Amino acid sequence: MKPSLDTYAELLKQGSIVAFPTETVYGLGASAWNPLAIGRVFETKKRPADNPLIVHVSSIAMLNEFVEEIPDNARLLMQKFWPGPLTLIFKKKKKVLDLISGGLDTVAIRMPNHPVALRLIDLAGPLVAPSANTSGRPSPTRPDHVRDDFGNSLPVIDCGHCEIGLESTVLDLTSDVPEILRPGFITPNAIAQQTGIHVIMAVHKPDEAPKSPGVKYSHYSPDAAVRWMNTDEPAVNRDTLYLLHDNIPGVGQSTARMIHFYGDYRRMGRELYDWFRKADHEGYSNIAIEPFNTDNPDELIATLKNRIDKATSAQ
Repeated sequence: MKPSLDTYAELLKQGSIVAFPTETVYGLGASAWNPLAIGRVFETKKRPADNPLIVHVSSIAMLNEFVEEIPDNARLLMQKFWPGPLTLIFKKKKKVLDLISGGLDTVAIRMPNHPVALRLIDLAGPLVAPSANTSGRPSPTRPDHVRDDFGNSLPVIDCGHCEIGLESTVLDLTSDVPEILRPGFITPNAIAQQTGIHVIMAVHKPDEAPKSPGVKYSHYSPDAAVRWMNTDEPAVNRDTLYLLHDNIPGVGQSTARMIHFYGDYRRMGRELYDWFRKADHEGYSNIAIEPFNTDNPDELIATLKNRIDKATSAQ
């Protein structure tokens, strides 16, 4: 018999860490007011101390505990996209732990769009929840991914595969012009269309303290070497898993080591990290990914390219 959400919430209140599902990836949850529990998150993940955490809330009342003020553009964004895969960066209240913010005067917050996550936060209070994987590894989109990295001793709330499979968009509202620090499922065009707010893509400087996770360090990398394939190379290497998003002439149908997404970028986002981990389980040495066509207007491509570039840079 599976433990109830009340049991998991009690564990969190007592300072334990618990992996739980969101619509994006599984998060490694700890009470946002407990420095010892947050320290366990960093220790368990082997996460750099200057890499900020995202606070997950289930209500605007919880948000108000962390932020100095809620700007008008934030209210509009929350109305359109919360709960959902959009993280907003605010000026923080002084009581917010430096462990969360990486010592900065800002805090990143989102409201996940998953009924179990929202209910758990209702019961346990606001949670920090970085992805429930060892730092640098592919983010977990299934409970088994969490167990791959941490074994069976870490409590995991099993709700199957995550719906989106890519981490949230992170939007900084403290800059003069709102900046996307990490691309995600919520794209600049979607923001402009639904709110009239125009945002720009931030350029991170290496000597700058990161305001968002997923900016400064290498991420998302399996043991297999991830690379962009040459479009004219034959997909014949038996030690290579091929991920193809369009129809490459002469390549043929999907096989066990040749996965076609046929232009379905939502499916590719949902399955990307799963295929990264499957490659390791099945003994592939390499993962070759078809480059994206720069003329393709699908905005999710920027997010997929960001994650794949991060994985290739970690090799």
